[in-house]
Amino acid sequence: MGYDNNHGKGPSQRRKRQQKRIGQAALAGAVIGAVLVLFAVPFLYESSLFPGTGDDNPKEGLEAQQPPEDISFQGEAEQMQVSVQSDTTEAVEKVSDAVVGVFNLQQSDFWEEENGSGASQGTGSGVIYKMEGNTAFVVTNHHVIEGAGQVEVSLSNDTRVDAEVIGSDVLTDLAVLQIDAQGVETAASFGNSDNLNVGEPAIAIGNPLGTQLSRTVTRGIISAVERSIPVDLNGDGESDWNAEVIQTDAAINPGNSGGALVNINGQLIGINSMKIAQSSVEGIGFAIPTSVAVPVIEDLEANGEVKRPQMGITLRSLSEIPSYHWQETLQLPQDVDNGIFITNVVSGTPAEQAGLKRYDVITAMNGTPIADGHDLRRYLYTKVQMGDTITITFYREGQQQTTDMTLNNQRQF
Repeated sequence: MGYDNNHGKGPSQRRKRQQKRIGQAALAGAVIGAVLVLFAVPFLYESSLFPGTGDDNPKEGLEAQQPPEDISFQGEAEQMQVSVQSDTTEAVEKVSDAVVGVFNLQQSDFWEEENGSGASQGTGSGVIYKMEGNTAFVVTNHHVIEGAGQVEVSLSNDTRVDAEVIGSDVLTDLAVLQIDAQGVETAASFGNSDNLNVGEPAIAIGNPLGTQLSRTVTRGIISAVERSIPVDLNGDGESDWNAEVIQTDAAINPGNSGGALVNINGQLIGINSMKIAQSSVEGIGFAIPTSVAVPVIEDLEANGEVKRPQMGITLRSLSEIPSYHWQETLQLPQDVDNGIFITNVVSGTPAEQAGLKRYDVITAMNGTPIADGHDLRRYLYTKVQMGDTITITFYREGQQQTTDMTLNNQRQF
C-alpha cells in the first residue's frame, strides 16, 4: 500500500502563510500608530490637556520645581521690625537716670601729698528721689560718705557736681545729700516694700566697681523679705544691731551700695546696701526696704539726724554670760533663760526715773518678749516714739516686777 507525500506538507505551509499575514498587519499598525502620535502630541500640548503645557513656558515649569531655597533669593528682602521692649526695659527707663555716682573725697596725709597723689577717693551709688525748686535730694548709704571731707555726685550725663550732706544714720546705713537740680531730669518714685512677694522680679541699678560701669542693670528676684541680718556698727567685730533687709539674687557688687532696687513697675523698693562677700556664698544681696528707709529719710531731711527713744542704760544679753550666773549672780528663776540685764544706769535718764537698777533683768516691753539686745533696740527704734510711756517687765532678786517708763531722745552713738 503506497503513501501520498503531499498530504503531510499541507498544514505546515498554511501556518506559515498565516504568520506572514499577522506580521504584516502588526507592522502596518505600528506605522499607523506612530503617524497618529506624531500628529496628535502637538495638538494635545496646544490644547493644555497635559499638565504644565499650553500657554505656560516649559522652562518656567522646570524653574517652579526647583528647591524652595532657590526661590528665597528672588525679589527684594522684606525689612522686619522686632520690638525689644519689655517690662524690665520700661522699668529701667523710668529710673535709670535717677541713679547717680557718689564720690567720697578725703584729705590725704602728708606723705601722700608729697608723692602727688592728692585726695583719696571712694565711690558708691545714690538715687535722686525728690526735686524741690533748684534743689535735688539724693539718698545713699552712710558708709559711702562716712569720713568724707567733700562729696561729689556724678549725674546721668556724666556731669560731676558738689553735694552737701544733710544727715546720715549709722544704724540704718542711710544718708541724704542735696545737690543743685540743674541737669537733673529724673527723680525716682518710692514703691511700697511691704507689698513685695517672694519670687517677684527685682532690678538692681548702680555703679559696680566704680563709675566705669555706671548705671549697670542686673535682674533677679526677691529671695526673701523682712530678713534680719547682724550688723557691726562700731567695727569691733561684734554684732550691735539686726538690720531688716530685702534679700535678692540680683547681682550687687562693690560700688552698688546706695544704688536702687526697683520693682517691675520702675518704683524704688529698696536701697542697695550690703553684700555677703564670702567666697562660698553667691547670689545673695541685700537692700534696705523703703518701709524702713522713708521715715529715716524724712527725719534726716528735717533734723539732720534720726531721733530715737533712749532708756539711759548699758546692757548685756543673758546669752552673753555663763548660765551659772543666771541663778548665782542675778538670782533668776530656773524658767527664765532670755532677756537683757542692766550693767549701768545713767543718772537723770528715763531708766533712773522709772526706778531701774544695776542687775535688773528686763524680759518684756508692753508685753512684747525681749530676748536680747537686738530685740530691745528693735522695739525702741521701730515700735515706739519719744514721749511714749511703756511698761517694763523685769526681774530683781528673783521676783518679777513692772514699772512704767517715759522715753526721751537717744544720745548719738
